[in-house]
Amino acid sequence: MNYRTHIVSSLSEIGKEAWDGLLARQAQANPFLSYAFLHALHESGSASPETGWQPQYIALYDGEGLAAALPLYVKDHSYGEYVFDWAWADAYQRHGLDYYPKLLAAIPFTPVAGPRLLAVDDAARAALIDVLCATQRATDVSSTHVLFPPEAHARQLQDAGFLLRSGVQFHWLNPGYASFDEFLGTLEQKKRKNIRAERRKVREAGVTMRRVRGTEATDAHWTFFNRCYRHTYAAHHSTPYLNLDFFRRIGASMPGNILLVFAERGGRPIAASLVIHDADTLYGRYWGELEHVPCLHFEAAYYQPLEFCIEQGIQTFEGGAQGEHKMARGFLPTRTFSAHWLAHPSFADAIERFLAREAGGIDEYMSELNERNPFKA
Repeated sequence: MNYRTHIVSSLSEIGKEAWDGLLARQAQANPFLSYAFLHALHESGSASPETGWQPQYIALYDGEGLAAALPLYVKDHSYGEYVFDWAWADAYQRHGLDYYPKLLAAIPFTPVAGPRLLAVDDAARAALIDVLCATQRATDVSSTHVLFPPEAHARQLQDAGFLLRSGVQFHWLNPGYASFDEFLGTLEQKKRKNIRAERRKVREAGVTMRRVRGTEATDAHWTFFNRCYRHTYAAHHSTPYLNLDFFRRIGASMPGNILLVFAERGGRPIAASLVIHDADTLYGRYWGELEHVPCLHFEAAYYQPLEFCIEQGIQTFEGGAQGEHKMARGFLPTRTFSAHWLAHPSFADAIERFLAREAGGIDEYMSELNERNPFKA
């Protein structure tokens, strides 16, 4: 089948109806792939050419209908990706070669697995991979990176000449707990005791917690959350990726997917966290505090969302990138994937050998983590 190929610099060129209609046909879709979330990133300037994220989305049309699409960016840095290739960039530089620009298929600042090769069927997905390969060969880029695709899509990219890389995240699973206490009862005694002690410290510090659904959030809620978010980045001498305009946009365009958690002491708010969710999965995202209270981060970013999952019957809580400390709170290791193509043959060979060694280390790491299962035998 012959498809018309468009390279677009704005999602508005595809349109909300067409994009979300294609997304609705994908397995493992999530709210971060929605038009609302991606468009908010672009229009707020959070992920834009000015910040080193130049959209170059690939869209394939069958007649007038959108048959396939790929969220693709031209990048001139490696920030906000969570699959780290800084050592690769350094090796290029030491050999007098340019690693940037590169192509990146990902959701900016979002280490959440999900489809990147959006397609109505297998034929359209295969055609999309062909267009991606032709694009990377025809442009002056060092490499292409597809981050956090489902394993099946990663294998398709491997068949097209990409190198596979795996990583580890930590996810919490809900078999149908009736209460937080029932969940605690499944953990080893030491883990259960530690969680109760952490929650008690927050209460004894005079802190109370309040949850606000996105449908009830006001501009004052978003302004305060943004203040906490930026304050915590500044405390770590970092620059935040997102801005208040972004938070306001998702608050208006996807409120049903949002939960805000606020911590208050002495009648005033002192901290907040934001999670994104759909009917099946909750995703831990952003956190910030104006005053430090021991264990408050765990309460706001883990225990309150876990209670929400149990109350709403949400099956999975994805805790975000890295973090072995999540295991002590009932999260289990899960393998993630990425796919990489390098234009320079010698560097491609070197990175292939590196990834083979790294994969063995990941296998050993997964085995070690599974031996430390936090649940009762």
